[in-house]
Amino acid sequence: MVECSNGSFYTGWTTNPERRLKAHNSGHGASYTKMHSPVSLVYVEKMESRHEAMIRETEIKKYSHAEKAAMSESWKKSTVSEERDRKDQQGK
Repeated sequence: MVECSNGSFYTGWTTNPERRLKAHNSGHGASYTKMHSPVSLVYVEKMESRHEAMIRETEIKKYSHAEKAAMSESWKKSTVSEERDRKDQQGK
């Protein structure tokens, strides 16, 4: 899920989130993100299959803006925590 420059969220699935983010920001992504770029990556879930990812995408698209914002905040906090843990492990 990415957050667009207008504060809205765009949800999709991909096998490579970083590549997809670059595509959106270079104008080669979805038409919605072209109109509301730049976008920033705010939430990622890893799924076992394309089918699972597509089902989950549909679920998330039904969420309210507030629910998506809460998911984004939770993901940001866990990402920061994981990065801090990784740095701590490297320092040992």
